[in-house]
Amino acid sequence: MSITSKLESILFIAGKPLAFKKLAGLAECKEKEVEEAIKILKEKYNQPDSGLQIMTDGKEAQFMTNPQNSALVKEYVKDETTGELTRPSLETLTIIAYRGPITKLEMEQIRGVNCSLILRNLMMRGLIKAEEDKTRADTVYSVSFDFIKFLGINEPSELPDYEKLRSNNLLDQLLNETQQPN
Repeated sequence: MSITSKLESILFIAGKPLAFKKLAGLAECKEKEVEEAIKILKEKYNQPDSGLQIMTDGKEAQFMTNPQNSALVKEYVKDETTGELTRPSLETLTIIAYRGPITKLEMEQIRGVNCSLILRNLMMRGLIKAEEDKTRADTVYSVSFDFIKFLGINEPSELPDYEKLRSNNLLDQLLNETQQPN
């Protein structure tokens, strides 16, 4: 698989700017190769009739929507953040409330599907927050203060059956097994 293909996939799911250095580490290549691959991706996507574009800011890159579609995108995002939560969003929010702080990978192992868009929507609504966990070297998600306040509780441990659901031995075993190298 080409470096360009790898970076395209990583940037698509990231949802945030990524440093060339980090991209080089993920794609197992040199930063110079990342720079060249980003140029290729910009030639591919940064066209007037493309809905996606690659934005760079110094030594960072990110996918973004074409600015010409901004009104349409704003309307869609408005609908996504003001309507009722979908069942998948509620499931993800519940997992975060009971198991957080939790990584995206752990959530996807529990749910069995990609959670990128759901996480983005929950963050836009102010229901969850993302923080870098230095010990895990990954982003972890937890419920926000607004979520806790909305439920009228002081902390997540006041949720019904919190201890029972938080310390599910079978789930802990599953997560630990999938994180072990083969």
